[in-house]
Amino acid sequence: MIKPFIEPTAPVAKINVTPIIDVALVLVIILMVTAPIIAVTNMDIALPPAQTKNLAGAERVTLTVGRDGALAVDDRDVTRAQLSSVLRERLVENEDAVLVVRADMNVPYATVEALITDARSLGAKRIAIATKQRGETR
Repeated sequence: MIKPFIEPTAPVAKINVTPIIDVALVLVIILMVTAPIIAVTNMDIALPPAQTKNLAGAERVTLTVGRDGALAVDDRDVTRAQLSSVLRERLVENEDAVLVVRADMNVPYATVEALITDARSLGAKRIAIATKQRGETR
């Protein structure tokens, strides 16, 4: 009997990826454990507590800065030139009043900082920054 000729096939070579995955997972775990330790300096500091107060019942003077740079003190529109005199007048009337700065979120921080600096020089002792609270639509 004649044996049929069988062609030899090439050996199938496959890479075993299980050890690669094991090493990768171990490295990920090591990085997850060490990253928080490396990211924070070992300096001993005491952070100030954050406080959120409801200003209901407190005397307040409101300084509003619009997106276009328009200014208002309480319900009165003012120009930048009038701001100092109007704000000083309102702060003298209410010495213990809280100055609430309401600025559009598109107003540059430098503008808000300059207004707060001016308000401090005019006698504002207590200053608050108005933010949108959770659940507020406006």
